[in-house]
Amino acid sequence: MIIIGVDPGISGAISVIENKKILEVYDTPTMIDGKKNKKQINSAHVTNIIKERLNSNKEVIVVVEQVNAMPGQGVTSMFNFGQSFGVIKGICAALSLPIYFVRPAKWKKHFNLIKTNKDASRTKVIEAYPEISSKLHRKKDSNRADAILIALYFNDTQL
Repeated sequence: MIIIGVDPGISGAISVIENKKILEVYDTPTMIDGKKNKKQINSAHVTNIIKERLNSNKEVIVVVEQVNAMPGQGVTSMFNFGQSFGVIKGICAALSLPIYFVRPAKWKKHFNLIKTNKDASRTKVIEAYPEISSKLHRKKDSNRADAILIALYFNDTQL
């Protein structure tokens, strides 16, 4: 089974794992939207990333971090975030892929990451998978690490 883990949002990430092996990890593809150079998710590129895995004749499932509005976030940023979340759901529906949602507290508890800093997930993945460290070398790659851990959480628990 191929598990695609998604940390949603414009600065999120997508991971692809099979049998606890990390096949690939990507920053969420984006494109410029409008005159103000704001980013939006590039849904065609995300679709292509997922469709690449459908050619393997293996079961493919998508696991997305289930997120909600957070206090203090602006209306525009929350709208953009919700739009990104909806794009992922729409792609899965169009491709007839099963989609599962997991709350951050669940997968973080599983990996002992509750009350740790954002970078702790990156450290955890690098320790377990040193061969992937070149793809997680930047501080902002914690989103990639989160996407990997979301997929690994499903692999471990099958929700």
